[in-house]
Amino acid sequence: MQTMWGKYLQRHPPSESEVHELKFTRTGRLSFDAVKEHQISALLEASETFLYHKITDQTWGTNPKHRFTFKKPFDSFCVVGVKAYVVMWFYIPRTKKKFIKMTIKKFLELQRTLPRKSLTEKIAKEYGEVIPIECKEWRKL
Repeated sequence: MQTMWGKYLQRHPPSESEVHELKFTRTGRLSFDAVKEHQISALLEASETFLYHKITDQTWGTNPKHRFTFKKPFDSFCVVGVKAYVVMWFYIPRTKKKFIKMTIKKFLELQRTLPRKSLTEKIAKEYGEVIPIECKEWRKL
């Protein structure tokens, strides 16, 4: 999902900065608990005030003498008042891929007001933006 979403954004860059939490389900329902409290806090901070994040140095290799660090674009970032979304993929085999992008505020509103503990694809489509992902499109990148 991360690869497809990243390649989709490369082909269709947003006009403003955004932050995303990606969630995947095969069950037809996405539990509200799938978005963890620290993720909700970070999405709200990014959209309502500011969020600072240090990108960790990631090494690969098991030999301490020959460890390598993955290249990263920079050490940290700070985002201020950006749009914040939960991006959901209700996976169904052998169907066209589509993601549903919903603001964190709408996600939290539905969590508070729906009499259920999960979102269905039908409800998510009603309150979010459906984004079709074309396989031929993202494979070219």
